[in-house]
Amino acid sequence: MYISILGRQPAIGMAELERIYGADATAWHGSHAATVNCDKLNISNLGGSLKAGLVIAEAKGDWQTVSRQIVQYYTDKWQQHDGKITLGISVYDLTVNPREVQKTGIVLKQNLKKHGVSLRLIPNKEPALNTAASHHNKLGLSPNKVEILVVADRKNIIVAESVGAQNISAYAARDQERPKRDAFVGMLPPKLAQIMVNLATQGSSDQLTVLDPFCGTGVVLQEALIAGYNVYGSDLSDKMIDYSNINIDWIKQKYRLEASSRIHQGDAMTTKWQAPIDAIVCEGYLGQPFSAPPSPAKLREVRGNCNHIISSFLKNLAQQISTDTPVCLAVPAWRDASGRLSHLDLTSQLDSLGYQRVDLQHIDQRDLVYFREDQVVARELLILRKK
Repeated sequence: MYISILGRQPAIGMAELERIYGADATAWHGSHAATVNCDKLNISNLGGSLKAGLVIAEAKGDWQTVSRQIVQYYTDKWQQHDGKITLGISVYDLTVNPREVQKTGIVLKQNLKKHGVSLRLIPNKEPALNTAASHHNKLGLSPNKVEILVVADRKNIIVAESVGAQNISAYAARDQERPKRDAFVGMLPPKLAQIMVNLATQGSSDQLTVLDPFCGTGVVLQEALIAGYNVYGSDLSDKMIDYSNINIDWIKQKYRLEASSRIHQGDAMTTKWQAPIDAIVCEGYLGQPFSAPPSPAKLREVRGNCNHIISSFLKNLAQQISTDTPVCLAVPAWRDASGRLSHLDLTSQLDSLGYQRVDLQHIDQRDLVYFREDQVVARELLILRKK
């Protein structure tokens, strides 16, 4: 069994895990972590998980009890270890001072020193190391670079050994080093695009063809290619078609990808796409950006425009895809000054458009809203199937 430390918006990370591994194999562990019963969990395939670890023990009690168990277990395990060990300890949802976490590592270090084993301890400024510290120290990626994850919920405490942290450097490179970027059309984060691909494809190992009818600069297409899928994109703008082609050529070369890609100009409300189409992943029209909540009249205008374009797209698409074809679509939702959301009308009219929401056991789809606190326009994720 594995445990996953979920990202800033844990409902999205849990939805991704449930779609890939199934509802029966996943369960909440506290409010920001999930257990996953699977043969192997690859953190690089998950956009919604910050860290993951293989569970080695379960315990009850307080930090002192768990600390003693950790020291005893790893003193026994490592007393004849070859090479210097780099160790980090991260504690989640358990009341503990960072100094106490650090003390556990120091006691273990002293025990191992008696056996001639050298250990470098990464200092804890907080009970849990941040993702950057885990990633840059390559914790969980070799027997000599280890992170112990201690995660509590109301019933018990899980102790796990990390299998890696989110590769924030790779995401940054895929975002910032792309040859063509355009802030005017929106900047879909590669991490979110990866999550959306997983929500639609369920992490299938088949070589599916993923369609993005609003492909923009090709962020969804690049993440689908990295996942091993063939990609198909279209966009109203000839400029975006050029950008997507350049960026796709770049990502193929960077990652040595062999899957096929095809991109052409087309209005998502009217264009005819060519088979095969196995899954649709896209960010629909988000309307104009806002630096502050708009007036009610302006919001009605923008909502109406976005609702028309995306509804027309969904009707057009429904005529061209098979029953049960999965769709993951990001649509705009607008946050007011108190954080309350205004949704598109179409989110309550999906049946009339030819779709139904995919049922999720562990979360409510209405919680799948991606935003940052300073943003007015959020992205609401719809996971659908053609009726």
